[in-house]
Amino acid sequence: MLSAMQHLSSPLLLLLLCSPQMTDSCSCALSHPQDAFCNSDIVIRAKVVGKKLLGDRPFGTMRYTVKQMKMYKGFDKVQHVQHIYTYAAESLCGVKFEINKYQYLITGRVYDNKVYTGLCNFNEKWERLSLAQKKGFNHRYQLGCNCRIKPCHYLPCFVTSKNECLWTDMLSHFGYPGYQSRQYACIQQKEGYCSWYRGMATRDKTILNATDP
Repeated sequence: MLSAMQHLSSPLLLLLLCSPQMTDSCSCALSHPQDAFCNSDIVIRAKVVGKKLLGDRPFGTMRYTVKQMKMYKGFDKVQHVQHIYTYAAESLCGVKFEINKYQYLITGRVYDNKVYTGLCNFNEKWERLSLAQKKGFNHRYQLGCNCRIKPCHYLPCFVTSKNECLWTDMLSHFGYPGYQSRQYACIQQKEGYCSWYRGMATRDKTILNATDP
């Protein structure tokens, strides 16, 4: 395994070691879209228009050429994104985009002015996002980057700090992504308190309990 690891380029190796487990398949922790936004260097909406394999499989790198439609985050990192890099192999958490078909919401990290992404990043067809998620990436999620979304996998669960929102999607038998992921943002309110916000009223008028919805 060590000799195989030596073939991996250092930026992608860092992403691999930080996110998935080193097994035969990619394994990633569930993440709310807001966390994906806040923890990413780059967030864009783009159409993938080409691809090229760099190196040999399975440790090669796939370079996707994109037509950027809008940048939501990352102006201080890269002025305009033309290429997205990822592993060629899905077992190493490489993400696959369809060419000339869809617009994607793409999140990633920047190393040496190159944008890297993978299956542990949030990458989704734009048309599949809910209206709340689109508004979240456009402006709401950034309002909650000082908040902490606390996953609840088993009951009982409690918030332990005023800046936490309890994320309970994983408790539902409907699975992930759940209602909180698709409809809510965890927004910082007055006096540093964070609570779930659905966008049905102005931010100051919508104060939800930290355990809602």
